[in-house]
Amino acid sequence: MPKKSTNVDMTAMCDVAFLLLTFFMLATQFKPDEPVTVTTPNSISEIPLPDADIMMITVDPDGRIFFSIDDQKVRKDLIDKLDEQKGLNLTEAEKTNFVIGASVGVPFSQLKSYLAADADQRSKMDKQAPGIPTDTIVTSERHELALWIKEARYSNPKLRITIKADAKAPYPDIKKVIGTLEGWKIFKFNLITGLKAVPPGTAAYEEVMGGKKEG
Repeated sequence: MPKKSTNVDMTAMCDVAFLLLTFFMLATQFKPDEPVTVTTPNSISEIPLPDADIMMITVDPDGRIFFSIDDQKVRKDLIDKLDEQKGLNLTEAEKTNFVIGASVGVPFSQLKSYLAADADQRSKMDKQAPGIPTDTIVTSERHELALWIKEARYSNPKLRITIKADAKAPYPDIKKVIGTLEGWKIFKFNLITGLKAVPPGTAAYEEVMGGKKEG
């Protein structure tokens, strides 16, 4: 039998490749930069954070508190509620800046001017932001963090709460956040930490090594 060369038509594959490339270019949403840099403490915990439905409360080295949610639909519902409750008189453009933005660390009295600024101006304002005010009583008008948390949970009851505190953050400021959650009867939350090796000779080390030997 005479041998014939094989001819593979790559047109369809090229079409699929460009369609996938176009889809990812149009559908990908870039995460905005966080307003503060936080160096978390290390721990031996290997529990991964959830991928979605996250409420993050950040405490920077100076004890300032910032608030963020990853879901833009929840952010839109949340800012609409807060705008109505607090009489912020936000425009649609200002609400959009909140929806697509990162963490917020200003009191309600400064929120409108903060959201009215462009991205570069907000970045500069973040460096001087006082942080979200707290109080000892969750129902107090001065306890704005409590209101952020309550309304966010109403918007999405499935939100998983995470606390991202800098290793140098004052403990009383971290305790304020935990106390706020306890005030709303929230006793389950995640602390974001870096991963370090398990110290040899500890019970955790024996458990890890035992699991590896069994495997």
